[in-house]
Amino acid sequence: MKLRISKLKLLILMAMSVVGVAASAEVLIVYYTMGQTLPLCPNGNFLGLHFDCDAVLGSRYSSVFGVPLELLALGYFLVNLGLVYLIAFGSDKISHVSMRTLFGWRFIGIVLVPYLVFVEVILIKAICVYCTIMHVAIVADFIIISYLLFLKPPDTFGVSSVPGSMTSELPPLD
Repeated sequence: MKLRISKLKLLILMAMSVVGVAASAEVLIVYYTMGQTLPLCPNGNFLGLHFDCDAVLGSRYSSVFGVPLELLALGYFLVNLGLVYLIAFGSDKISHVSMRTLFGWRFIGIVLVPYLVFVEVILIKAICVYCTIMHVAIVADFIIISYLLFLKPPDTFGVSSVPGSMTSELPPLD
């Protein structure tokens, strides 16, 4: 298989999704499967904020139709990684469509973050470190994809001046 983008671009597109997978998997395994308190979850106040992962994860807001939000988050980040794979190894057309799809997918994530933060801070009055890591990963993912699609000139994205054609490189990240 030929890598269609540089290793650096591949790493940058994958980085936050890998962080999100790790955080959501940790919560699913340790908290939901093993029934233990998560390591790195302080229980107390810090900088005027109340941290309590157990309060957040044990709240009525922690699932949708009985499905833990962390399982949905894991799915979200795995779809991100799948789309990045298609960008890196797909044909010109698949790579191009996958990049646009990745933007839309990451846009869905960025739209949900304010609501999730509202639920934690206002309704539950506690913050989960792992949830915050996932929120930061979603925001960073969206910034990365927006930069690649909109802040670089269109021709550096890999779309040539000939309609319907595309080169094999995404925009440089420097």
